[in-house]
Amino acid sequence: MTAIDTNTLARDARRSRIFARINRLDGWLRVLGLPWVTPILKALAGDNPRAQMKDIWRLLGVPLLAIGVFLLLWGVLAPRVQTSLGAVPGPAQVWEQVLVLHADAVAEGVKEDEFYARQDERNAQLIAEGQADKVKLRDYTGKPTYYQQIWTSIQTVFFGFLIATTIAVPVGILTGLSPTANAAINPLVQIFKPVSPLAWLPIVTMIVSAVYATNDGLFSKSFLVSAITVTLCSLWPTLINTALGVASIDKDLVNVSKVLKMGTYAKITKLVLPSALPLIFTGLRLSLGVGWMVLIAAEMLAQNPGLGKFVWDEFQNGSSQSLAKIMVAVLTIGIIGFILDRVMFALQSLFTFSNNR
Repeated sequence: MTAIDTNTLARDARRSRIFARINRLDGWLRVLGLPWVTPILKALAGDNPRAQMKDIWRLLGVPLLAIGVFLLLWGVLAPRVQTSLGAVPGPAQVWEQVLVLHADAVAEGVKEDEFYARQDERNAQLIAEGQADKVKLRDYTGKPTYYQQIWTSIQTVFFGFLIATTIAVPVGILTGLSPTANAAINPLVQIFKPVSPLAWLPIVTMIVSAVYATNDGLFSKSFLVSAITVTLCSLWPTLINTALGVASIDKDLVNVSKVLKMGTYAKITKLVLPSALPLIFTGLRLSLGVGWMVLIAAEMLAQNPGLGKFVWDEFQNGSSQSLAKIMVAVLTIGIIGFILDRVMFALQSLFTFSNNR
């Protein structure tokens, strides 16, 4: 009898440890947008499978059903809509272009490898013949692949976002701490916040062209134009939320800092930032989302490398596959936007110790 009780207690303790680990993991699964994994793990661990099936259906089954219905309606209704480029492509035609773009990227990669292999072989032969002065190193100038255009857009939005964050957080802290600074800065924020990226783009282009005369150096002009446009349009949510978070700090904490005679640096690092971080990260998430949308518009209008230019080029191309490729780009933009938001949410949860949506 004692042996049975001991085994039962050991099994219960093991189950408790398993469920404790699952509950700890649940917070990060929610951050990553995978809350449906938790009930699956709990069901596999034997925690009331019927109740867990309800959660699985709500968190996974319903979204999959909605996506299935959307794809079904898309496939049925799309062929009935005629455009100048033919019928609107359905899911099958869009997926076909995904495979085509992937195949083109692979083929372009093979061409690039062959180009550098020929160049290395030619240079090695020149060196062997004692003609090292004739050795030349050229960069491959083939057409950028779809994956390269995606990477260009991601690099650009992050560069512009980092510049915006570097400006917005300190200015937001200053605005939140000082009523005088708030009175000076708030009118400028209210004036420039609603300005469209399409209005900023010509100004930025002319300034960058005047100041940055060549495409040599660390950044090209097109990269800087897109990145600065992203900065000008995405810094406002962070600035406003930072100022709001700093201004809403508990007054008792402010009084304590005065009693302790904390310096400005200590007050900001030990009191202001920890209290304002949730709102600061909310502003950062909004800014990154705004920056991503602005970037696509800027790339389309200025014909700068990236996903926006890909969409515009396909629109101008006017082939029978162009509309399907544009839809591939639209879905790619949406998926990347979701991933960027999840990344910022993960950082917010890490630094603010909160997994609440």
